[in-house]
Amino acid sequence: MDEKTPSTDNPWLALRTLTPARIALGRTGTSLPTSAQLDFQFAHAQARDAVHLPFDHTSLTAQLSERGRDSLLLHSAATDRNLYLQRPDLGRRLDEDSARQLREHAQAHPGGVDLAIVIADGLSALAVHRHALPLLARFEEQAASDSWSMAPVILVEQGRVAVADEVGELLGARMTVMLIGERPGLSSPDSLGLYFTYAPRTGLTDAYRNCISNVRLEGLSYGMAAHRLIYLIREASRRQLSGVKLKEEAEVHSLDSDEPIGKKGNFLLGEG
Repeated sequence: MDEKTPSTDNPWLALRTLTPARIALGRTGTSLPTSAQLDFQFAHAQARDAVHLPFDHTSLTAQLSERGRDSLLLHSAATDRNLYLQRPDLGRRLDEDSARQLREHAQAHPGGVDLAIVIADGLSALAVHRHALPLLARFEEQAASDSWSMAPVILVEQGRVAVADEVGELLGARMTVMLIGERPGLSSPDSLGLYFTYAPRTGLTDAYRNCISNVRLEGLSYGMAAHRLIYLIREASRRQLSGVKLKEEAEVHSLDSDEPIGKKGNFLLGEG
């Protein structure tokens, strides 16, 4: 160790270029270097800020309107952020005014719809602000050839995943897609999650939903997420189910081959 350098040399440092995970942080004696400790505290602060960031539904509504999409703003039964964090069950249900608003909309538009897209702040409004609309744009672009009827985009403040079941049930939607901010990690405060449900109704468990997670620039791309979601919707429409009985097996072409990934066999079993 150089006398002018207080921290110990780290032969694993090159691995840091391969992953955002906190590996090869080095040490100073028996402790972390100051830079690594400060970086951890900064990431922790970002995660806390993401949880408490207010949901900017006004901006989302305006951007949706610019793209020609109607929207409805609803609220869960959790009246504020503190109650939302303390009572997860309240975030899974709509408040009375929101439920009434959906019933009135359904009465004015009888017959139901094929698909209801729900956007909720979840545990990271930051993720929704950054990624929900770009993802929705890619989804609509790839689904242009499908003839699914859609409800207005539903925005739910202080919402959790299961609130989409009640939304879909009240609207008479055959399927729902929830776009929601996931629980922030120490390297991913803005991860967006997608939850798809066929035949939504209040009281369903997670076994009836399909999840596509970690949608963000450093994770799953918008195009890939949209591709997987469209596969789930088409398969669910054909088989009339979702969740654990519907596996996500969308074919994706690799960069160096025209053969779809998934058709080459299971590399873990040495097939293909």
